[in-house]
Amino acid sequence: MNVLSLFDGKSCGRIALDRVGIHVDNYYASEIDPYAVKVSNTNYPDIVQLGDVTQVSSAQLPKIDLLLGGSPCQDFSRAGKGAAFDGDRGKLFWEFVRLLKETQPTHFLLENVKMKQEYQDVISEALGVQPVLINSNIFVPQNRERLYWTNIPIAPLPDKTDTTLPDVLNKDREWFDIQPWALSKWGDKRKVDALRTVEHPEAFTITTNNTHPKNHYLNADRTQMTRLTPDELEMLQGVPEGYTAHVSNTRRHHMLGNGWTVDVIAHIFKGLHNDVC
Repeated sequence: MNVLSLFDGKSCGRIALDRVGIHVDNYYASEIDPYAVKVSNTNYPDIVQLGDVTQVSSAQLPKIDLLLGGSPCQDFSRAGKGAAFDGDRGKLFWEFVRLLKETQPTHFLLENVKMKQEYQDVISEALGVQPVLINSNIFVPQNRERLYWTNIPIAPLPDKTDTTLPDVLNKDREWFDIQPWALSKWGDKRKVDALRTVEHPEAFTITTNNTHPKNHYLNADRTQMTRLTPDELEMLQGVPEGYTAHVSNTRRHHMLGNGWTVDVIAHIFKGLHNDVC
């Protein structure tokens, strides 16, 4: 199988293909974040890095069997400014469409955040399929709803995992006082009041910013605060332990927040077996 992965990040697609036993002949990645590229190439030295997606052409590639992409989500996110397809990042979706038309792959997969129906409809019309909404909490103890547009047949989803957030957390961890740090960072006591304790069964959606309130949890009596570690974030994203441990913790957190939940992608990729195995 020849794979072209756009906006590849740290190559979660490659991890997922390995996990379900799909042999990869060539994996071509388009990614501009040098830290993500370093992590990918450290774990998979055979990945062929192509750089900027706008410079990728089918003329430089063999026949592509699987096209992947998680185009930048910030312009579509309900938490963003709503620039959508007019935004510098949102318009990169059309690079996925361009290369889908150029390469004519047997299978494709595009992932993005939940968004306004009008944006979703534009993507669905361009790709010719309707998305499937999957919450990562079926596989890992993290609430993370994402849309997946694909022509890969998706098997019925399993029962929700029995693993909980306390199962993932390192019991020997650093705690610090809530005040005045949190208020000086976030400027709103309500953000502290909304935090979950480490006894909650499920993590918030992982973000790219390690100072974001939702990367913090309180002790049982809500008197102290702790922050999730990169190792814990790897487990919450289904990434192999230590996979990102080649860059700083801040960079690790950023790419894990940007990345896919590998277990979800692996479940989708199980549908490839009928065609390639």
